Parts: sequence; structure tokens; C-alpha cells
Amino acid sequence: MANPWRGDVALVIDGETHVMRLTLGALAELEAAMEADSLLAMVQRFESSSFTAGDVLALLRAGLKGGGCGVSDEGLLHGDIEGGPIAAARAAAELLARAFTAPPA
Repeated sequence: MANPWRGDVALVIDGETHVMRLTLGALAELEAAMEADSLLAMVQRFESSSFTAGDVLALLRAGLKGGGCGVSDEGLLHGDIEGGPIAAARAAAELLARAFTAPPA
């Protein structure tokens, strides 16, 4: 079960729920993968809606890795994400937001 207080976000791939989380290591890898100058630059890319499908995949990949999920890159690229691309982008944005803010009480 996803715990928003830890920054968890759930993502359903091929009918299986995976709990994602951005650890510090996952954030560092994500920063490099997105070729961002800083963590703030990554956040601003999503806040300004100037992100790419590759950015969404990089965020989901980092979150799955940080959450300890065993989903391969191939599984993410070709898996059926419940809710489609819109849900994937929403989960990626939520994952990034939860890494830097506490959920509302």
C-alpha cells in the first residue's frame, strides 16, 4: 500500500500495483537522466508542462527503482499502465511533488 507520508505513489502496470518512491539516489539518477541542471529545474519542467514522454518514463523508472519494484525497463516501456499516458504523467508529477512536500493532513 502506498504511504503518501513517505512519498509513495502507486502505479498499476499490467494489472499489478507497484509502489514508487523517489529516494535520494533515485533523484540523483533522475537528474542525470533528464539532463537537468538542478532538482528545481526538474520540478519546474513539470510545473510549466514542458515535460516530454521521456521525462515521464525517467521519473517512473526512478520511482519504481526507489520503491524497490522489480519492473524492468522493458516492462515499463511495453506494459499496460492503468489509465494510459495521462495517468502515467499524473503519477510522475505526483511522485515528484511528494518527494518535496508533505501530503495534506
